[in-house]
Amino acid sequence: MTGAALTWQQLRDLRLPELEGAGDGWNEVSGQSDGDRVQVDRAMTARLRDTQESESAEAALGRLQRLSRNFQYLHTECGLVRTALNGLAADVAEPQRRLKQALEEAAELEFAVHVDGSVSCPAATADTLTGPQEAPAGRARGSARLPLEPPRLGEKSPSPLHPGLEPLNPNAAKAQDIADRIARAVRSAAEIDGRYAKALSRLRAAKGLDVTEATLEDAARDTAAVRSTAGMYLGRDVPEDKSPAERKEWWDGLTEEQRQEYLNVAPDLVGGLDGIPAVARDEANRNYLPVLIDRLAGQDDEDARMKVDALRKIEEKLSKSSHPPMFLLGIGEEGNGRAIIAYGNPDTSRNVSAYVPGLGTKLDDEFVRDTLKRAEDTVKGAQRYDKSSAAIVWLGYDAPQDVDVMGTADADRGAPAYNKFMAGLEATNENKDPHLTVIGHSYGSLTVGTAAKQSGGIPGADDIILLGSPGVGVDKAGELGVDRSRVFVGAAENDPVTTLPSKGEMALAGPLGSFVHRDAFDLRNDDIYFGKDPASEAFGARRFKVDEGPRPLLDLGAFDAHSQYFTPEKDRVSADNIARIVSGEYDIKTEDHR
Repeated sequence: MTGAALTWQQLRDLRLPELEGAGDGWNEVSGQSDGDRVQVDRAMTARLRDTQESESAEAALGRLQRLSRNFQYLHTECGLVRTALNGLAADVAEPQRRLKQALEEAAELEFAVHVDGSVSCPAATADTLTGPQEAPAGRARGSARLPLEPPRLGEKSPSPLHPGLEPLNPNAAKAQDIADRIARAVRSAAEIDGRYAKALSRLRAAKGLDVTEATLEDAARDTAAVRSTAGMYLGRDVPEDKSPAERKEWWDGLTEEQRQEYLNVAPDLVGGLDGIPAVARDEANRNYLPVLIDRLAGQDDEDARMKVDALRKIEEKLSKSSHPPMFLLGIGEEGNGRAIIAYGNPDTSRNVSAYVPGLGTKLDDEFVRDTLKRAEDTVKGAQRYDKSSAAIVWLGYDAPQDVDVMGTADADRGAPAYNKFMAGLEATNENKDPHLTVIGHSYGSLTVGTAAKQSGGIPGADDIILLGSPGVGVDKAGELGVDRSRVFVGAAENDPVTTLPSKGEMALAGPLGSFVHRDAFDLRNDDIYFGKDPASEAFGARRFKVDEGPRPLLDLGAFDAHSQYFTPEKDRVSADNIARIVSGEYDIKTEDHR
C-alpha cells in the first residue's frame, strides 16, 4: 500500500474494492494470454505441424513454441498478481474493520483521535471523579474541583491540587482501550502489507521476449511465494470439514477466476478434496506434482527417494497420451505415500470402479509398474462391454507392509477416507444412475469390509468385488451393505492369503508352520485370518472362476497366485470376470464355493 510507515488514516481510507478491481484487470490480461496461447497451440502450431514438412516450417514451429511459452508465462505471472491483490484486499479487510469499529466508538464517546493514534477523552471534574485521590505519603487527601486537562494515550494528567497524581477519570480506561485497538489494527495491516509487498516485488519479468527454462523455474518460485503469502486468504473458505456434496456445491458456486486461483496458486488445497470434479482435481494435482517432487527431493532419506522416484514415473506417464486418459485425483507424501489415479473420466463414465490395494502396497516403483496396470487392465476390459467405463486405483491409506504386522488398525483408519472418496464420486458423477463398483484386493478387502460396516455403508456402491481376501471382518456377504448377490469373490486355490490361517492357528504354529501344515496336507476350513473365508459357502457371496495359480511351496510359486487376478496375460478368465462386473455385464463364469 505504501513504502512508508502505515498510518491509521491510510488504513481507514483504503478502498478495498479498488484493489479487487485492479486484480480483475490483471485477471483479464491473464485470461487473454491463456486464450492466445491456446490459439497458438491449436490453430497455428498444430495445423503447421500437420500440413508442412520443411526446414522453414521447423523454424516457424520453433518461433510459435517460443510465443506459446511467452503467453503461458504472462498467464501465470498476471494470475499471480491478481491473486496477490485479491489476497491483500481480503487479508487487510479485518484490521480495517477493527480500526473503523474503534474510530466509531471514539466518535460516539466524543473522544478525539490524534494524528499519532493517541486518544483524548473529555475533561473530568470532581463530580465525575470516581472517588478521592490518594496523595503521596505525608500528604492529605483532597478532591479536585477545577477542570482537568484531557489525558492522552500514555500521558499522565496531574491533579492541580496535588502535582504528580493521576485522577481516576472514568473515560481514561476507555480511551486507552481504543488507542490500543487502533495501534493493533495498524500493526496487523502493516505486517500484511509488508508480506504482500515482498511477494509482489518478485513478480517482475526479465527484459526480452525469450522465456527460458530458468524463467519457468522462476515462475514456479513466484507461485510458491504467492502461495505462502496468500495462504490464509486462499484457505479461508475451503470447506474441509464439509461433506463431499457440500464441497461440490461450494466449487460450483465459485467464479472461474476463483477456481483458477486455487488450481494454479494453491492446488494442494483442492487436489485431494473429495467432491471436487475430476477434471479440476487432475489439473490441481498436475500443478502440485512438481512442487511435491521438489520438496521431497530436498530430503536426504530412503523413504523420500522412493517416493520421488515413483512420483517422477507417474509424472512421465501423465506426460504421454493414453487411452483411456489418466486423471490424477490425489497425491501426497504422508505415511507410505498417497496416489489416487483414474483411467477414464470418473465423472462422465457411467461405470466406475475404485480399487483398494492391499498388503505391501506403497508409493514406490512397484506401485507405478504393477498396481496402476491393474486399473488400466480393468478399464480396458470393461470398455469392451461398455465404453462408458473408468477404473481407479485408490492408495489413500497406509496398507500394512508385512503379514507379521497385519492387524485391523490400518483398515480402521483407511475405511472412513475411502467412504468419503466414494461419496465424492457419487456427488460428481454426471450420470443419472451411475454404476459404482468397489474392489478390494488382499488386505484392501478388509478395508472395504470395514468401510461397508460404517453407518450407511459405502456411498453409492452397487457391486463389491473381493480378490485374494484374508477375510473382510464380517461373516456374511449380506453384512456388506449390498445384496449378497452383488458381492463377488475371486479366490485362487493356490493363493496363500485366501487361506491365511486364523489368528488362533498362527499363535500356535506361527505363520510359516501354519502355511506348511495347510499346504502340505490340504487342511482348510472356513475360518481365516480376518473372519469367515469370503469364498466359502457359509459367507454367501458369488464366487467367480479364476486360475488356480502356482502352488506356494510345491511349485515354488510363493505369492504368485495372489497377484494375477487383474492380469489378462496370466489369468484371462479372472480379468474378464472383473471387467464384466465393472461394466454391469454380469454374465460371468462361476465356480463352486470352498
